[in-house]
Amino acid sequence: MPESPRDQILRLRAAIQRHEELYRKKHAPEISDFEYDKLVDQLADLEREFPMFAGPDLGIGDDKSEGFQQADHKAPMLSLDNTYDEADFRAFGDRLYKALGGTGLEFIVEPKVDGVAVSLTFEKGQFVRAVTRGNGARGDDVTANVSLIREIPRTLKGAPDLLEVRGEIYMALAEFQRLNQLREAEGEPLYANPRNLAAGTVKLLDGEEARKRRLSIVCYGLGACEPASAFASLKEFKTKLKDWGFPIRDDIDVQQGVDAAWKAIQQLDVLRRDLPFPTDGAVVKINRLEDQRRAGTTSKFPHWAVAFKFPPDQAETILRTISMQVGRTGAITPVAELDPVLLAGSTVARATLHNADEIARKDIREGDTVRIQKAGEIIPQVLGVVIEKRPADAQPFDFEGRLKELGLDATRDGEEAAFKLRAPSRDMKIRRLVHFASKQCLDIDGLGDAVAEQLVDSKLVDVPVDALGITPPQWRMLEGFKDKSVDNMMAGLEQAKQRELWRAIHALGIPNVGMQTAKDLSRHFKSMDALEAAQPPDLLLTKIGKKGGVSYESVISGVGVEVSESILSFFSDPNHRDWVKAMRSAGLNLVEAAAAGSVAGVAGKTFVLTGTLPTLGRDEARDMIEKAGGKVSGSVSKNTHYVVAGEEAGSKLTKAQELGVAILDEAALRALLG
Repeated sequence: MPESPRDQILRLRAAIQRHEELYRKKHAPEISDFEYDKLVDQLADLEREFPMFAGPDLGIGDDKSEGFQQADHKAPMLSLDNTYDEADFRAFGDRLYKALGGTGLEFIVEPKVDGVAVSLTFEKGQFVRAVTRGNGARGDDVTANVSLIREIPRTLKGAPDLLEVRGEIYMALAEFQRLNQLREAEGEPLYANPRNLAAGTVKLLDGEEARKRRLSIVCYGLGACEPASAFASLKEFKTKLKDWGFPIRDDIDVQQGVDAAWKAIQQLDVLRRDLPFPTDGAVVKINRLEDQRRAGTTSKFPHWAVAFKFPPDQAETILRTISMQVGRTGAITPVAELDPVLLAGSTVARATLHNADEIARKDIREGDTVRIQKAGEIIPQVLGVVIEKRPADAQPFDFEGRLKELGLDATRDGEEAAFKLRAPSRDMKIRRLVHFASKQCLDIDGLGDAVAEQLVDSKLVDVPVDALGITPPQWRMLEGFKDKSVDNMMAGLEQAKQRELWRAIHALGIPNVGMQTAKDLSRHFKSMDALEAAQPPDLLLTKIGKKGGVSYESVISGVGVEVSESILSFFSDPNHRDWVKAMRSAGLNLVEAAAAGSVAGVAGKTFVLTGTLPTLGRDEARDMIEKAGGKVSGSVSKNTHYVVAGEEAGSKLTKAQELGVAILDEAALRALLG
């Protein structure tokens, strides 16, 4: 039976909410922007025709996440309406022409960077915060990670008293490829595209991990400005941004009229192939700010700007076979092995298939002719099958059957999309052991890749904690281990047993738990026993809203829903509880011991590090403070006790001065720590 209008609306709303979650929160979209926009338009048409079945606002475009403080935008941060063809673009121009009384239209035409929108606030010329778009009125405060972007100036000479600079944070294509090369070397699934990786990096709660990835930014827009008369046009504002040192794009000059703007869009379609960042369209905006004010806005979009989306690059080729890639955590990712085809200037021979559900949903079979797409994507995706070219003998793909053929004993739990190995493979065991012994975990000197391979291949190590029980005669069996090196290793293992609790937590390899989160968990729970026994209310407080909606509040700063679920899931596994038991038997320290070395005036105090100190590296200063019982935070607030400032301290120092927070240099820090 055909769907009723009500059922169509319910289905579309559920699909849109799911794809919003995948795109905004999980940074793992399964469909293109064009396909998503079609779903939204289809829903809007149905709800206009059948208003009795219309539902509440879906909150499309809201990127706020758990674990972040939030801040208001002084001026709304609106999204852009999309258009996909020349007729729609010209209709946009006609509407503006009528709204502005037939006056000549001046347009700014820029590449649409495929990244994360952000608003940078400057007060009296000093950089004070960075906030994501959120719902347009309020977003996440991501100052700590955005401050790592070197291109953002910290001080603006001659700036208005208040200035919001709008921009797009992106991952440069070269940096994206560098990070994926590292992933490939470690046997990890490759990052799907630069936009998702940029969004995930901006929202990382682990500051140390964020520092390993270089983000970039293009600035293009004006938010709130006091005085409001500081700039007359967008061109004037962008010129000033360039003078201040902001990265901008001025590939194309101001265009007079719709015809010229359309030619500029076509010009950008050619230029975009050589840009250093992913781009999926052109943004066209009215140049004169007074004309922008006269044109006005809706609650979601400005009337004076539009995004023209370029058609994605697509090609057809034959999918010869589906291979399986195993990551460090045991997650299995299916990969399409293709007949090589030229797409967007490069030869493509492989494409991600995401998971078993995606293969089944698209009914992808080996031998099929498939359509692949590379719309700003470095790793292409399979869009669908060309059914009329399907071979007569093509069979539905049996995902679990293929796993058995390959000898991969895997399963998936509950709503998990990915299959995971029940037992770790050789490579997984090696990578787990290297992580366990790394400097950010138990810091076992000399236990690197080559030694880890020997330990796993000789069956001396099955799970990482086994390394702590290896005897001197067993070490001497390994290549390169003589009496001196064995003595050094045994001394290193004894030192590892006395390391701080957070290192043991980090060494477990709990998904989504990085070094900083491990420190936060150690500080809160005080022992591995307490962490292992944690229940949901120990990590998240459940709140019921007036209308019955459920929300969650973090008990521990930075530990939101996703991290809490990872922790609870990890310790619910009997194998992981056995690891902890083995740690206890090996004599590993599993109790928070910071209080033993605490220093009066430091214990329980919050510090913020900013700038470059004369002799101390940031990690070294952090360790000294934490060993003395203090806590290191990434941002300055009224709860900060000390800011340790070095050269080029920037906005954190300014904010500390405004809040009256005590400022220390390196010498004062050393004196305080004794």
